[in-house]
Amino acid sequence: MNLPGPRVTLRQWIDADIEPFAAMNADAEVMEFFPQPQTPEQSFASLERLKRGIDERGWGLWAVELEHEFAGFTGLAEPGFKGHFTPCIEIGWRFHRKFWGRGYALEAARVALRFAFGSLRFREVVSFTTRLNERSRRLMQRLGMTHLPLDDFEHPMLPVGHALRHHVLFRIQNSPALLRKLNQDLAERDGRSNRGPVSQLGSIQSY
Repeated sequence: MNLPGPRVTLRQWIDADIEPFAAMNADAEVMEFFPQPQTPEQSFASLERLKRGIDERGWGLWAVELEHEFAGFTGLAEPGFKGHFTPCIEIGWRFHRKFWGRGYALEAARVALRFAFGSLRFREVVSFTTRLNERSRRLMQRLGMTHLPLDDFEHPMLPVGHALRHHVLFRIQNSPALLRKLNQDLAERDGRSNRGPVSQLGSIQSY
């Protein structure tokens, strides 16, 4: 099942994604707010895991396609660690640098949220990133997510004292008004796409 947006399509992973996926994960700038870039072997294992998860559940972190080109990924996941906010459903994204700054991540995230709330009927979706990642934090805000400092946490998979360990948590709850807004925002984006390019969001990279 594909999830189309005005410009992007969220879809299942295919074999042709592995090379651009590995290149994205090896890019030091894309992976700035992760402990380290990934090796090709790690990327291959990650792609297989993501693909299997979508096959099993019908949802997950989808590949994002733009004009028949792999652009990155966006979607839903269940964090693999315990925290005060787990169990939960997380939304995350990562894009090749060439696709930064044009609103693709925002559009793809809106498509994923619409599916999470409209089709899967999740009550809440969260997103988190290291405190230092201002670009992803701005994207979370543009999605309508809210941040409470009391929700911030130390990521248990990073060692004490690590520069990226302190994380911020954003939340968004399902509601009819939110679904209407997501549909409206995507419809407006579709209208702007038909009229040509406009100024878009700054670059992003996150979980």
